[in-house]
Amino acid sequence: MTPALDISAADGLTQDMGDGEFPFTLEDFLKLAEIMQTETGIALDRGKMPLVYSRLTKRLRALGLKSFDRYSAHISTRAGAGERRTMIEALTTNVTRFFREAHHFEHLAAEVLPGLIDLALEGGRVRLWSAGCSSGEEPYSMALTLLALLPDASRYDIKILATDIDTQVLGAARTGRYSNEAVTRIDPALRDRWMVRDDAVAGAPAWLAGDEMRALVGFRSANLLGEWPMKGPFQVIFCRNVVIYFDEALRDDVLGKMSALLSPGGHLYVGHSERLKTTDSSLEFVGLSTYRRAGGQP
Repeated sequence: MTPALDISAADGLTQDMGDGEFPFTLEDFLKLAEIMQTETGIALDRGKMPLVYSRLTKRLRALGLKSFDRYSAHISTRAGAGERRTMIEALTTNVTRFFREAHHFEHLAAEVLPGLIDLALEGGRVRLWSAGCSSGEEPYSMALTLLALLPDASRYDIKILATDIDTQVLGAARTGRYSNEAVTRIDPALRDRWMVRDDAVAGAPAWLAGDEMRALVGFRSANLLGEWPMKGPFQVIFCRNVVIYFDEALRDDVLGKMSALLSPGGHLYVGHSERLKTTDSSLEFVGLSTYRRAGGQP
């Protein structure tokens, strides 16, 4: 899900950090914070200085750099584009789990998918998008919700697009391997039918997403601040706890662009603390952090 900034660091720090392995000044931090916000929209407040220092010192060591000033200069060049992405991935923590905010999946199953299944059975095109999919729990939860209603869903023109800026978590999502603890929120009947027990790693029992789940979900790297490879329309978009760290104008812009990709009757699910501001009178709030575009059958 993407990226959600780790907020565990102490707040309010405004002084330079000069007692670590590398000098780290407030100016160094502000340079990195500016790059981070430009690239991802995430705003790092000064209280995140210890987090930034602890996450990036290993990168300085790996590159053989002696200061954060040199690191900032490096990632600002064309040659440093790869390291700039590595920095973004290092400074974001992807917090997710299966069936997180369960009311959304209950609404999806009861109010949205029955009509979409009818559309698919008639030969129609059905598209869902998990924006900020992190390590895959959200789109696979969408797939399981769909399979519970239509076990042969992969035979129809139904696809779930799953995107994230972090290529490392996308790799984990494509692997689709989850610990025993991670799958505890999945109904055992769904888990046993659509997932495969995998105990190949000694001492670490796990489950793999089954073929039917994988057939429904396609993963792709995408930055919500850049050009979007997805054009829609989508009948369902999940964008939950992704834009919470954007400033208000950027948050409204991203969610507004998403709402424009909804088909008539399509639904946009956002995080419980997020709200969509729009002048589009065809988009209505239907409760539980859910919006619906006016029109006929999604």
